[in-house]
Amino acid sequence: MSVLDIFTIILLISASALCIALIFYIKKITNSVNRLEADIKEVSIQIKPLIASTTNLSEKLNHLSQEVGDQLEVSREIVNDVKSRVETILELEAKVRRGFEEPVLDVVKNLSAVVNGVKAFWNTYRRN
Repeated sequence: MSVLDIFTIILLISASALCIALIFYIKKITNSVNRLEADIKEVSIQIKPLIASTTNLSEKLNHLSQEVGDQLEVSREIVNDVKSRVETILELEAKVRRGFEEPVLDVVKNLSAVVNGVKAFWNTYRRN
């Protein structure tokens, strides 16, 4: 056996060891990729219900905000209607007050004049 044969054998043994090590590390990398794939599938499975519930929540919030808007509009209409009715009542009260003030003042003036006339009559009657 010559030196060349020994180096060839050493080279073949080294190449074989390197191939075995390469197979071992490729197996580890494959296992890591498989675990990563399994984790991604698990996360994907867990995310789907989360997305569905988030979509459902969003739809409910949209519906709720629409209902609140509708209720606010109804409340505004009611407040405006009450305001309009109160203004009408106040206007009616003012008209009634104006309608009664002048005749009542006239009656009070006439009664005052009658009272003054009666006083004057009694004062004159007493003196005589």
